[in-house]
Amino acid sequence: MTTQSDLDSWMTRDFIGYGRNPPNPNWPNNAKIAVQFVLNYEEGGERSVEDGDAHAEVVLQEFGPVGLMVPVPGERDQAAETQFEYGSRVGVWRIMNLFKKHNIPCTFYAVARALERNPAVVAYAEEEGHEIASHCFKWMPYAGLTADEEEAYIRKAVLSFQKTSPTGKVPVGWYYGRPSARSAALVAKVYKELGHELLYWADTYADDIPYWSPMPGGKKKEGLVMMPYTLDNNDFKMWLGQVGSDDAFAQHIIDSFTTIREEGLEGKPAYITIALHARWIGRPGRFQALKRIVEHITSFDDVWLATREQIARHFVKEMPYVPKA
Repeated sequence: MTTQSDLDSWMTRDFIGYGRNPPNPNWPNNAKIAVQFVLNYEEGGERSVEDGDAHAEVVLQEFGPVGLMVPVPGERDQAAETQFEYGSRVGVWRIMNLFKKHNIPCTFYAVARALERNPAVVAYAEEEGHEIASHCFKWMPYAGLTADEEEAYIRKAVLSFQKTSPTGKVPVGWYYGRPSARSAALVAKVYKELGHELLYWADTYADDIPYWSPMPGGKKKEGLVMMPYTLDNNDFKMWLGQVGSDDAFAQHIIDSFTTIREEGLEGKPAYITIALHARWIGRPGRFQALKRIVEHITSFDDVWLATREQIARHFVKEMPYVPKA
């Protein structure tokens, strides 16, 4: 049972972190920056009446911000559905072909239901050495659910990932995006009961390198790697109107890369995440922005291109967990 004590311990805030002089994570080959591409794979796992939801998805689609289009409860929305289908049918492969050309590993923030509907994606990901991380069973908010309802979704996701993976692999990392206050504790509970490894949690934006947190509901000696997500480097900023064009998005990512790499050259290496959506950056008119980003980053020889799991496991070796007294 998840207690209030578990939640209070998990939610303890830290405004100090590593301070002015963060530790050197010693990236492989003396890299000055680690770069991690995330593909949020949600297509087929979004809310839709066809899949039993109350209404069609209204988030991150071409008809503009939430409120511009009001879904009709109980009615399917072909325009919304087919936009998500584009990401699964076309966008994901356009992005994967680019990454293969440049030998870039990628972490899929994969919605389990989405993988069920296109098993070729998970098969390709495993074959090419990409990581499948969990983006929950359905792409939806979880804060309004009861603990029992949310736990049922977690268990459903784990079982789904096992079935769609050609090797039966269960994700070692989770990113909700829209979690409840008890999400981490519930995932930790389910993983412990089922005997799976929970390596990292990614619903944090607090730093430029990984850091430790106590394992929710775990023993004092058990830690959980916190893998900060660079939310401002997310292509959904274009949908929100916070980034006005594909050129502006590309320049923002390049500037982020430049800042962290310059600090790495000064002895403080860190990492950035570049977050993508197949139905968004995979569109022809936005795809050139991703090409410019990739070509810029791969022109340097002091960059470690890695999955989030690879970065987390490296961090564990370099900075083992030390429980607070």
